[in-house]
Amino acid sequence: MEPGTSPGKKEKTPAAQSKEKMIRWLMACHVEDIPRDGGACVLLGDEQIAIFNFSRRAEWYATQNLCPHKQQMALSRGMIGSAGDACEPKLACPFHKKTFSLLTGECLSGDPYQIRTYPVKIKEGKVYVGV
Repeated sequence: MEPGTSPGKKEKTPAAQSKEKMIRWLMACHVEDIPRDGGACVLLGDEQIAIFNFSRRAEWYATQNLCPHKQQMALSRGMIGSAGDACEPKLACPFHKKTFSLLTGECLSGDPYQIRTYPVKIKEGKVYVGV
């Protein structure tokens, strides 16, 4: 993956390029603030954002910190890993073990929950989250 880009993206369509131009990038923290193969919570505006450094995959992800199952601010303390034959990056809530795709936010446990995901880029040792 090219440094400073979000994972899972190939060639961009014109619509995707236009959407990317509308993203507002906020500096969230420094790279060293997020543990390798783990996560931490940052406050951007009035929202808690969970940021994950999936160093085994050389990828970064960001999601809402609120677990939709029990309404607890806990996702940043969850475990990250890979799911299925496609090795989709996933996050497991530390309390309830509901798993979510770090790409789409879809609940992988078969439950009707969804979490917000955000694009991440790394630039000059800083972590930026797109809102």
